[in-house]
Amino acid sequence: MRIGIVCPYSWDVPGGVQFHIRDLAEYFLRLGHEVSVLAPADDDTPLPPYVVSAGRAVPVPYNGSVARLNFGFLSAARVRRWLHDGAFDVVHIHEPTSPSLGLLTCWAAQGPMVATFHTSNPRSKAMIAAYAILQAALEKISARIAVSEYARRTLVEHLGGDAVVIPNGVDVDFFAEADPNPAWQGDTIGFIGRIDEPRKGLPVLMRALPRILAARPGTRLLIAGRGDEEEAVASLPAELRPRVEFLGMVSDEDKARLLRSVDLYVAPNTGGESFGIILVEAMSAGAPVLASDLDAFAQVLDRGAAGELFANEDADALAEAALRLLGDPSRRAELSARGSAHVRRFDWSTVGADILSVYETVTAGAAAVATTDDPRPPGLRSRLGLARD
Repeated sequence: MRIGIVCPYSWDVPGGVQFHIRDLAEYFLRLGHEVSVLAPADDDTPLPPYVVSAGRAVPVPYNGSVARLNFGFLSAARVRRWLHDGAFDVVHIHEPTSPSLGLLTCWAAQGPMVATFHTSNPRSKAMIAAYAILQAALEKISARIAVSEYARRTLVEHLGGDAVVIPNGVDVDFFAEADPNPAWQGDTIGFIGRIDEPRKGLPVLMRALPRILAARPGTRLLIAGRGDEEEAVASLPAELRPRVEFLGMVSDEDKARLLRSVDLYVAPNTGGESFGIILVEAMSAGAPVLASDLDAFAQVLDRGAAGELFANEDADALAEAALRLLGDPSRRAELSARGSAHVRRFDWSTVGADILSVYETVTAGAAAVATTDDPRPPGLRSRLGLARD
């Protein structure tokens, strides 16, 4: 199968959506499919052979963050050329409502199209104003996927239609088999995320840290991610700042080793999350997880069975839960075991097969006019958002 995948965000600045698209493309390549990914990227960015650059992206405030997107006449021309050259059996667009390549592709593409919705942001004035434009583009989509029930609910409430829920995927064994780093072991808490993005929750963790260190002065907080390190610890008393170690941007291998090493992984995110891929990665590595009780996080953690939850933005609740877990090795071992078992449902062997099944459904539908005698299960068709002629 010839598969075209559209990435809305810049390949230069890695994030959850980009990682998902990368891993999805490589999963299909391993199965022998032909895959091309269209993504924004600077001219000097090293790209895998399956990625085609749509040109440089620009920073745009989006979903409580700053996303690097690509839009305009030149981008539209590159989209049309990519579609023409690719002659794809199916085109898979991620975030089709973002002002980027996905929307441009919706306008330009013909034939089977699948869209994945990652976002769970509240309905905005901009979305309401653009509803007519978005709706015309979305009507061309053959099937819809949401990465979580929360993302699906956002789609249903804001844009109408429905979607089948298929979560983001992870190579579970890659994290499970990583070697711990002795330098990162021993009464350590881990955090991975953009330091200067408030919704990732590092300020909440910093407010909780003095109480944690007062009770357990040997504890260290290990932080991996880009951002202003001095500003991140500015709220801490000077004598506590050495207990925070910044690792900067880490490779995939070191991220896995970090998650295999820490005693506790904390995800204090405050909002704007529709899934929580870092939680899946942490569970894959066997790290006990403590996360804010966002709806999306609660779903990923099986409502607290595979990881503990604390009240969102409540630093005292975070500190209390962290201290209890750090002082209870048996509870951490229990969470590690439950998480390792629960996370298998997110492995690419399952997620990739589910997405391929959607591709096969829409390409089969394109081969014949849908009728009331369509042999495919109507329940699947309605969940995918497939309309009958």
